[in-house]
Amino acid sequence: MADLYIIHGWTYTVEPWKKTIELLREKGLSVKMLRVPGLTEESKKEFTIADYVKWADSEIPDGAIALGHSNGGRILLNLCAEKPEKLKYLILLDAAGIYEPSLKKKLVEKAAKIGKPLKKIPLVDKAFHRITGSTDYSKAPENMKKTLVNMIESDKELDFSKVETKTFILWGKKDTTTPPRQATQMYEKLPNAELKFYANWTHAPYISSPEELARALGTLLERLKK
Repeated sequence: MADLYIIHGWTYTVEPWKKTIELLREKGLSVKMLRVPGLTEESKKEFTIADYVKWADSEIPDGAIALGHSNGGRILLNLCAEKPEKLKYLILLDAAGIYEPSLKKKLVEKAAKIGKPLKKIPLVDKAFHRITGSTDYSKAPENMKKTLVNMIESDKELDFSKVETKTFILWGKKDTTTPPRQATQMYEKLPNAELKFYANWTHAPYISSPEELARALGTLLERLKK
C-alpha cells in the first residue's frame, strides 16, 4: 500500500504534479497518482459522480490515506460519504464540493450543452478555466463537457455530515477557483476536520508552491504515521 494516493483535479496531464511527487519520494514516501478516466485516461463515456466514486473505490485500498485536489476532492468526499470506513485519513487540497450557483457556472453549463460553437468565445473559455483549473477547454471532448456539468450538479446532493473520516483541509489563500470561503464552509460542515490556510498558495499549489506543498504533506504524513 502506498503512503499516499492522489486524485488530481480537472486536468488533462499530471505532468505539473511531477515536482511535488519527486520531493515527497525524496522524503521516503510512496505516492501513487491515480489517473482519472476521461481526463488523464481517455474515455468516451459521460461520467456521473457515482461512476467516479465506484472507480475511486476500486483504485484505492481500504484503510489508505488519499488526497483529492479540486474535482478529485469532490470525488473523495462523495466516496467517504458513501463509505465512511473506506479511508484512514482524507486530505482535501483546494477541493471542489461546495455548490455555489453563479454566472460562471451557468456559462459552463451552457457551453457543455451547446458545445463546439462556444469554444472560441473568450468569456466561456475563461469561465471553464476558473472552475476546472484547466486551460484546455478547446481540447475537452463533448462527453467531458457533460461530465463537468454532472460534477457541478452533484454538489447539490453532497451530504458533508456523512463524511466521518478524519479530514485535513489544506487551502491556498490566493485560490480564486475554489475560494477560501469554501474551505471554511467545508470545515464547518465536516464532523471531523482540521483546516489550514497557506498564504502563497493558488488553486494549484503543486504548480505555484511545489516545495511548500511537499513540505506540508510530508509533515502531515509523518504525523499521521505516529
